Amino acid sequence: MTANTPHHDLIAPGLDVFEALADAALAGLPAPYGAAARQIALRIVDFAPDDILDGMEIADPFELTGLYEGIPLTEKSVMDQPMGPDVIWLFRRPILDEWADRGNVSLGALVAHVLIHELAHHFGWSDDDIARIDPWWE
Repeated sequence: MTANTPHHDLIAPGLDVFEALADAALAGLPAPYGAAARQIALRIVDFAPDDILDGMEIADPFELTGLYEGIPLTEKSVMDQPMGPDVIWLFRRPILDEWADRGNVSLGALVAHVLIHELAHHFGWSDDDIARIDPWWE
């Protein structure tokens, strides 16, 4: 987009843009986490599937920007029977809605923030761990 692009020609970033933003966020993770984070399946869709929303008792799909499904590393055991891959979901439309509401953060920063929050569930990070990786308020 250039400064001369008419506003009526603008379109919302698609799933491919979100995937590129998530990949960039993963590439920016500190060394001990980058490779491990890439072992988690990443699913980017417009909204959370109905079964997820129903299971979480969420009526408004715009309320959920991301979700981690899996067993956190802090709770995994070699005795666990794998039920499937750990998955991080990013929900494009709610993220876009939050981005528009905020108006003061780049889309890349918001996607990274949601992704890192979901990675925190997987890795068992504390709030201090998250703050070292994602100083969101700066």
